[in-house]
Amino acid sequence: MSAKRLRSAVAFLALGACAGLALAQLRTIPADAKRATLTHVRETDVTLDGKPARLSPGAQIRDQNNRIVLPTMLPPDTRVKYLPDATGNLHRIWILSEQEIAQPDPRK
Repeated sequence: MSAKRLRSAVAFLALGACAGLALAQLRTIPADAKRATLTHVRETDVTLDGKPARLSPGAQIRDQNNRIVLPTMLPPDTRVKYLPDATGNLHRIWILSEQEIAQPDPRK
C-alpha cells in the first residue's frame, strides 16, 4: 500500500471515530428542570401551562436533537422541560421527545 493511500485510510478512520463520538453524545437535561407545556405568543412572551411567562435575554430552546431553535418555531402546546433564571424568566428549555414525554416525571 502506498504512503498516500495509507494516510488517506488513517484519515478516514480518524474521521469515522470522531463522527461516532459526536453521535454518541447524549442530551443531558438537569434533574431539577421542570416539566410544562410551552406556547410562543410573540417576541419573548410565551405561555407556560397556559399562564403568561417570558423568555430571559439569551434564552436557549433546544430541540430533541439538542439543536437551538427559535421561539417562533415552537408548535403550540410543546411539551418541554425548563430552568428559570434568577428573575424567574425561562432561561434554558428542552423540547421533549415522545420517549421523554412517556417517562414519568421524577419531580412529582
